[in-house]
Amino acid sequence: MIVIPNVGSTSPARIRRQYMKRIQWGVLFALMVLIYGSHAPLITLTKVDGRVPFNPSSCVVMIEFAKLLISLATLVLTGGTSALNAPQRLVLVAPYAVPAILYALNNNLVVLMQAYMDPSSYQVLSNLKIASTALLYSLCLGKRLRPTQWFALGLLMAAGMCHTYSSLDLGDPVRAGAEEGPRLHITAWGLFLVLVYCCVSGLAAVYTERVLKSQRLPLSLQNLYLYVFGVAINGLSSFSSVAGEKSFLEGYSGVVWVIIAGQAANGLLMSVVLKHGSGITRLFVISCSMLINALLSWAMLGLQLTPFFLLPVSMIGLAAYLYYR
Repeated sequence: MIVIPNVGSTSPARIRRQYMKRIQWGVLFALMVLIYGSHAPLITLTKVDGRVPFNPSSCVVMIEFAKLLISLATLVLTGGTSALNAPQRLVLVAPYAVPAILYALNNNLVVLMQAYMDPSSYQVLSNLKIASTALLYSLCLGKRLRPTQWFALGLLMAAGMCHTYSSLDLGDPVRAGAEEGPRLHITAWGLFLVLVYCCVSGLAAVYTERVLKSQRLPLSLQNLYLYVFGVAINGLSSFSSVAGEKSFLEGYSGVVWVIIAGQAANGLLMSVVLKHGSGITRLFVISCSMLINALLSWAMLGLQLTPFFLLPVSMIGLAAYLYYR
């Protein structure tokens, strides 16, 4: 009897395709981490006399508008405009408004929470969104995670808290008590708002992934729907709060436009991850970006890194190994 081995799965062409796919995902991941990590240092570079010279809400609108234009251009260049000529059913388009509403809600929650806690407590507790996203990912999308993967995500959350703690300037307790200044504090209402923020953040990511994967539409068309609502909702929020403040484009510099371009690119890249990959990858991008943020702040702004910085680096590396092995 002649046995013909199954060489399809180990053929050179298949191995080459898998290798190229891994390289593409690696480049995509590295680019997203770099853009995420450079966001805060770039904002710091725009400050004049310690204050941001532009209207943050107008910057959000410009980012959404840039993503909308890029999505429309991509749709035209790929010949997908025929999809726009077909009648657009409300049941297909309406779900894309939900992520815009959820993200707008979260943006307002971030501002509201500052009255009930200090910024450092917010940074530490906001890492709970890793747990909320993982739970909703498992429940809403029916994705079963192995015990090792749950442990890896817990490790990722702990790494974020350790990194935030390592950046706190706790100083000398005796001197801190003698001097007046901001202290670590959080109220019960603030804790409740943090939990709501983390749940909404996880729900927005999981819901967006579900919508993108459930509809067989070109990604550029889906992005177009997403960002039409994003521009509309954030535009209304921005123009309703702009009265008496800075004008819409006041204080914009070259660095601000770099921020807008980078965040627009990152949003579009994230939609690729949610469409063809997993929302959990987004959590690893955000966690790794904290490390890039610290390194760029050290190189560009003179931030002093401590040996404790190596602990979250090791924890994130171990978490990635355990989750994806």
